[in-house]
Amino acid sequence: MSDEEYAAWRNHFITLFDRLPAPVAICRADGEIAAANPAMAAEWGTAPGRVRGRNLLDLFRPSATPQLERLAEAVRLGRRSRYTIDVRWPGPGGTERQGELLVDPVGEPSRTYPMLLAVLRPRERAAAPPVVEVGEVEGRILALAAGGATTAAIGKAVGLTVDGVNYHLARLTRRWRVPNRTALVAKAYVLGVLTPGQWPPEPARRPRGG
Repeated sequence: MSDEEYAAWRNHFITLFDRLPAPVAICRADGEIAAANPAMAAEWGTAPGRVRGRNLLDLFRPSATPQLERLAEAVRLGRRSRYTIDVRWPGPGGTERQGELLVDPVGEPSRTYPMLLAVLRPRERAAAPPVVEVGEVEGRILALAAGGATTAAIGKAVGLTVDGVNYHLARLTRRWRVPNRTALVAKAYVLGVLTPGQWPPEPARRPRGG
């Protein structure tokens, strides 16, 4: 594969990775996160770059130690099966979230430890009210959008790709049930997510949504 082909393939992979709606991370065998998509980073209200380099065990609390032990043994023995770990973690606004972390050792069998593909499957509580807070990154995206910044300019300011910015905007549009970006900004002001009477627009100190 030539350098040009490799660069094209890598850019294509990054684009697809950013567009995945499911929270996904690629980790080393010891749990260190090598890459996380915007959906995964959004679970903590932050950007992918701020999750990279952290350990899965610093972000998630396993509910059952034996599940983690089985995964560690599988990695040590070079097994290639999917392992499910029940986890808890603090979501944006400090609300506790629960779900399953699906972990697959990936790569060809070898003497070296494989990489791990971790897919988060959040579990919503039927009786719990929806999480209404927006994360720090989403608040900044909304403020920049309110100020008229282009998607590319927003991405540069918050450290995301264009697809990453579009993911957050689409996520908020669906959550707040609005038809477009203009309505999204208007609702952000109505809900108190953006500070009224402030120019350039700024996120409220304690953003919330509905």
